[in-house]
Amino acid sequence: MSNKNIIQKIEELSINALPALQTQMVDGWILRFANGYTKRANSINPIYPSNEEIKDKIERMSKIYRDKNLKVVYKLTTNVIPVDLDSILDGAGYKLEGLTSVQLLPLNRVDEVEPASNVNINHHFDEKWFRAFCTLNNVKATDQTTLKKMLQSIVPEVCYVSIINNRNEPIACGMGVLDDEFIGLFDIVTDIKHRNKGYAKQLIFTLVNWGKKNGAENAYLQVVSTNRPALNLYSKLGFEEVYKYWYRIKD
Repeated sequence: MSNKNIIQKIEELSINALPALQTQMVDGWILRFANGYTKRANSINPIYPSNEEIKDKIERMSKIYRDKNLKVVYKLTTNVIPVDLDSILDGAGYKLEGLTSVQLLPLNRVDEVEPASNVNINHHFDEKWFRAFCTLNNVKATDQTTLKKMLQSIVPEVCYVSIINNRNEPIACGMGVLDDEFIGLFDIVTDIKHRNKGYAKQLIFTLVNWGKKNGAENAYLQVVSTNRPALNLYSKLGFEEVYKYWYRIKD
């Protein structure tokens, strides 16, 4: 698969893995809306060829998002049309934020392991997992209703995993979304008091093994390029960068 094709593939998979509350297709661009919760769920995704004159289209995008009282956010990769869209947005005053590394791991490199006794696995949305997820990720109470609707709207298979301590308290959690022989790993987080103890690695391999048992051939994840501890961990586990994405934002 060419780099161009893998970018399009993973961008599509990641959209499926975190559905927005509303989605609109406009001349090859995917517009996503989720009450402002997260940039990626409230962004313009120029994945497919576009025919409209670019300056007019940018103005139209701005009006659509401003009418919803949202920031105008573009999620970009090197695989956009027109190819100079990033520089056009830069010239129009859109600031660059959130440079992110998208990484891939072929699962033929991964040995099968059985989950440990301190691992809880759910294959359907689980309220206890959700509460732990919101606590560990510091999700605002005002955003939790939106997030719950988004997670409950996922169409592909999902694996919700948490790690508990000896008091049955969740100290780490994450989720995997299995779609077309790829498993995406999302929001791997460990309680700050329990970091650097191997829980993130345990979460990742639990999700990866579940994906492999259910037909996945590759795992992918997204990590902010300034998160050096996470980058080091993923590199040790065999993940390799396949491309980057970033945002262009105007308030």
